[in-house]
Amino acid sequence: MTINLPANQSTQDSLLKDLSTQGSPVQESTIPNELLTTNELLDEHMDEENVSDELPDDELLDEEDEHSDDASSVAGQAMPVIIDVTHTVLEEEAGLRIDKLASKIFTDFSRVQLQGWVSDGSLLYNGSVQKPKIRVKAGDILHLSTTLEQHSEDQPEDIAIDVVYEDDDVLVINKPVGMVVHPGAGNQTGTLVNALLYHYPQQHHLPRAGLVHRIDKDTSGLLLIGKTKPAQLALMEQLKDKSVYRHYQCVVAGDAASLSRHRRIDAPIGRHRNQRTKMTVMTAGREAVTHLLKVTALNGNYCLLDIGLETGRTHQIRVHLSHITYPIVGDRVYGGRRQLRAGLTEAQRQAINNFPRQALHAYILGFVHPTTGEDIEVTTPMPEDMQQLMAVLSDGYDDE
Repeated sequence: MTINLPANQSTQDSLLKDLSTQGSPVQESTIPNELLTTNELLDEHMDEENVSDELPDDELLDEEDEHSDDASSVAGQAMPVIIDVTHTVLEEEAGLRIDKLASKIFTDFSRVQLQGWVSDGSLLYNGSVQKPKIRVKAGDILHLSTTLEQHSEDQPEDIAIDVVYEDDDVLVINKPVGMVVHPGAGNQTGTLVNALLYHYPQQHHLPRAGLVHRIDKDTSGLLLIGKTKPAQLALMEQLKDKSVYRHYQCVVAGDAASLSRHRRIDAPIGRHRNQRTKMTVMTAGREAVTHLLKVTALNGNYCLLDIGLETGRTHQIRVHLSHITYPIVGDRVYGGRRQLRAGLTEAQRQAINNFPRQALHAYILGFVHPTTGEDIEVTTPMPEDMQQLMAVLSDGYDDE
């Protein structure tokens, strides 16, 4: 299945102090294995091509990434509160819909929130997932088991989002250049998470509103989001076992013949010893593998690359291309003066010097649907700014 996008297109303020039904208290003792798995996977896959190093307001996110392999907390979220409550349906409650009864029992939560928990399996009816409209019988069991993430800094905001694919379990968003993915130091508002919490309020109980991975503020393109807890976990597992594939397009300074000798870049990446907001290739780093799937010459010294990620380390594509001395155009952190090659016209030189961001776009995302098992592939066209850059660089070039 391929979907082509046309060109250019509250958390509870007071967490439960005393929620009880049938004598079952809210338990805040330990974080269950399921939550640890969620957060560990989330931290692992929040390492994508993320967080522009040159911007001070993003530096704390990079510092967070420095510890992300071991941390169970994430920026913008307080410690979780564990909810584990069981209720036996009384005679006078028989005949009510699951969601209506739940709203009478669990009064600290909205009906919409409870409906989301019924759908995603956090609120079970007789041990199984059922539709919210099912009517209960006396003696039936409702069991709510979930974790509240207090998004004290993650507030819903009415920000337009570009939905490329959506069903009951999965969202794919085309993120524009300039949008930070989630709140952090200096970016408490205006992020994709803020937008998701507005358009999909039922996802506020999911870590980072269901995000599965992230891309840099100044990288455009596709992001995968789980709409339910099982979907988010399943998609994170797919990232871990590499069954999710992501292709990027980027414009780089380098000739086609030289780049074609680097079809597979296998070089471990770690945090720079002195410049802590930067990543670098280092022996003691984590495994990082990048594939150059296609090299297209724009002129004798610049190319368009189609790149596939085998791993997803912080700034991986940018670091690897800089490491082999063919940096991405517009990358002020890893590119430097090497972006300017010989033989440029004045118009081409100006286009490169004035390009405001790394010319990197996530344009293909493929995954196995977490519920149906169907292979899904989503694509989105290159943004206008990169198309214009390519047009200037290829002006007058004849590869014959």
